[in-house]
Amino acid sequence: MELVIFDLDGTLIDSRLDLIHSVNAMLRHFDRPELPGDVVASYVGDGAPMLVRRALGDPDDEKFFRKGLEFFLEYYREHKLDYTHVYAGIPEALERITSNGSKRKMAVLSNKPVNPSRAIVEALGLAQFFVYVYGGNSFETKKPDPLGVSTLLKETATSPSNAMIVGDSSIDILTGRNSGIATCGVTYGFAPHTLCEVPPDVVVESPLELTELFT
Repeated sequence: MELVIFDLDGTLIDSRLDLIHSVNAMLRHFDRPELPGDVVASYVGDGAPMLVRRALGDPDDEKFFRKGLEFFLEYYREHKLDYTHVYAGIPEALERITSNGSKRKMAVLSNKPVNPSRAIVEALGLAQFFVYVYGGNSFETKKPDPLGVSTLLKETATSPSNAMIVGDSSIDILTGRNSGIATCGVTYGFAPHTLCEVPPDVVVESPLELTELFT
C-alpha cells in the first residue's frame, strides 16, 4: 500500500467526551433535554450538521437548526481539546507504518470540519505523519462520496489498487468501496457495530494489529 487514508474520530483520536459535552451544551442553550453519551456518540460520523440535526430531532425549522449548528460549532471550537486524546498505540503505529523503508504516504479524511480537524491533529502531535488533512467541508461532498479519496489519489499519484482507507464505521468502508480502494475497519472506535452492515476487507482490534498489516 502506497497510500493509507485514516478517519479521525474513533480511529486516530478519542473525541467522544468533547463531542458529547458540546452537543449537550447546545441542547441546554435551547432548553432541550440533554442526551445520553452513547446516543450522541451514535450520531457521530456524518459531519457536524448531521450530528446537530440528529441531536435536535431533525427539526423542520431550518433557522432554528442553523442557530443550533452555529452554537455547537462555536462551543466545540473552544472545547475540542478538553478531553480529546490520541488512542494509545496510535503514534507508534503511525511511526512504524511509515518507517519500514517504503514510500508510503498517509492522509486524514474526516467528516469533521477541516479547521478543527487540522487543529486537533496539530495539537496532538500527529501532523508530522500526514501529507494531507481534509475535513467534511474540504469538498463539495462528504464521505461516503468518493470525491475526497479520489482527490487524495490524484494528489499523491496513487493507483486505487495501492490505497487503503482505515476507519471505525460503515461510512468509511462505504467510502472505500465507492472509491475502489481497500478497506480496514477498527473495532476500538465509536461505531464498530456498523462494520457488520458493510464488512471491510480486514478488521483489526487495536493499533498494534493495524501496524502488523503494513510491517
